[in-house]
Amino acid sequence: MNKHSMIYHILKPVKRITIVTRQLSNETMCNDTAIDYCANIVKQYDYENFMATLLMTKALRTPALVLRAFNVEVARVQDQTSDSHTAAFRLQFWHDTLKTIFQKDQTLKNVPANPIAQELFKVCVCYGLPKRQLEKLVTSRGELLRTKHFKTLEDVEKYAEDSVSPIYYLLLNLSNIANVHADHAASHLGKAQGIANILRSVRISNYHKMVTIPMDILMKYNVSQEDVLRGNDSENLRNVAFEVASRANSHLQKARRIEVPSNSTQIFLPAIAVDNYLLRLQKANFNVFDNSLLLLSPTLPFTLYYNRVLKKF
Repeated sequence: MNKHSMIYHILKPVKRITIVTRQLSNETMCNDTAIDYCANIVKQYDYENFMATLLMTKALRTPALVLRAFNVEVARVQDQTSDSHTAAFRLQFWHDTLKTIFQKDQTLKNVPANPIAQELFKVCVCYGLPKRQLEKLVTSRGELLRTKHFKTLEDVEKYAEDSVSPIYYLLLNLSNIANVHADHAASHLGKAQGIANILRSVRISNYHKMVTIPMDILMKYNVSQEDVLRGNDSENLRNVAFEVASRANSHLQKARRIEVPSNSTQIFLPAIAVDNYLLRLQKANFNVFDNSLLLLSPTLPFTLYYNRVLKKF
């Protein structure tokens, strides 16, 4: 068995993933096709989180993939169109969908005929997920589409808290983990991952004409938005990346220093991928345009699996 086959063997998804922890009525029985759709969306557009999710316990894997698929769909809105009105319309669809899902005594037949929306309804019914955290995932993306930039690094942190941390809060809710330390770790990990995502998205800013690196850091090192849009690597831009990456790493280390319940460590496995990216960025001397950063680390699947076994993140 070669290296790539071994990786697939370790992380291959099961063909049928079902919610086994709670009894569902016929109306909310799991639809394998819809679940496969959710899994494929996450696999295609959020592969690192997909790998981490596959390593969760079987009972949590399906609802976690549904939540991840919902988050991917919302996050992809700005990637699917450069027209702000079209993007706003698509986000409004998800606002309306959440409103429908959380109406009292709602039934599946009233939920939009969208596989992610339908599966999200089932998960919300089964697990009693809080509407507020799901809404944050949509609202945060809408606010970024309106402002199109961040003034300060603190603004980036807030965006990360609103656009990434809610996923971890929701996963903790799925696991029935009500623990202030786990919540604290979720907050820091969400900020770390969100800030790292800002650095990772610099390469695609040309398409959207949007520079998400905070203005105060760009000004500090005398880097213009045009330099970023043109992909002009420079020592000053590397200093910008270093400062932003340092803030992400600070949150990551804070999350790891918090003692959390052992059954929550599987939820925080994406910390491994965040750390992996920051290390590779450091190895590239903080050149955010380095082509090596586009490649999946060949050791990441093994590192994820190893840490899952040790209940670490």
